[in-house]
Amino acid sequence: MRIPLVAALVCASAGLAPSGTAHAETAGPGANATVAAPPAVLAQNRIYRSGTASPLSCAIPRIREGSAASLKAFHQAMARCANRFWAARFKAAGLRYTPPRLQVTTGSSSVCGRITSNGAQYCNGHRTVAIRIMKRDLKDPFRMNIAHSVAHEWGHHVQQLTGILDEFNKQYWRTRGTTRSVVSHRLEMQAECFAGVFYSATLDSIAPDVGWADWIDAVGDARESKAHGKPRNLAYWQDRGYDGGSARACNTWTAPTARVR
Repeated sequence: MRIPLVAALVCASAGLAPSGTAHAETAGPGANATVAAPPAVLAQNRIYRSGTASPLSCAIPRIREGSAASLKAFHQAMARCANRFWAARFKAAGLRYTPPRLQVTTGSSSVCGRITSNGAQYCNGHRTVAIRIMKRDLKDPFRMNIAHSVAHEWGHHVQQLTGILDEFNKQYWRTRGTTRSVVSHRLEMQAECFAGVFYSATLDSIAPDVGWADWIDAVGDARESKAHGKPRNLAYWQDRGYDGGSARACNTWTAPTARVR
């Protein structure tokens, strides 16, 4: 089965780091590509102690081909589901959860700035998830692709609320070249893992019309994104979150570099 995989690997990270992160210069072969002794906010974050998620039933509507209104309703329902899920996980960890704003548009402009052809981004300054309804989604509304626009970007919001995103920005500015790229990949792969944790509780409600194993295979076979890292690693972290059902599985900051390239 050929899966029209798009969103799984290209949820834009605009707003997470300075412009140009995806085109960071490459250091020489001797560059250290690890984050040595990451601080507690990365390696021992309280969200990792939020426990295993229980199944969550959400009302996620069907998508009508060619209907921007039904796509918008789908994104809004996914957002409500993500907020319910993460509010419970934050409460279990003794943390306070506040929902992000959601902006769904058919245009290219948002409060985050210009939305690229990737179609989704999280801007931490506004605490907003901005999603652009793309022509490809109107023509071929593959539910899991579209759902992932929400699941991945909500992962970045979790990072924002838990202090991970602020620490990432510090790490980003302190590094360069290959090291900077790996720091960025750790962030993106953690968001993928958080998405997997979310799916572990909600996949039945999403009704993705694709088996989990086929989905993960498609993620691993997708084209490589310089900003996000190798597809096989993105697939590994998303599947790890799904199998573990807990944010505890998502500490990418102490993982071997080979797992986050």
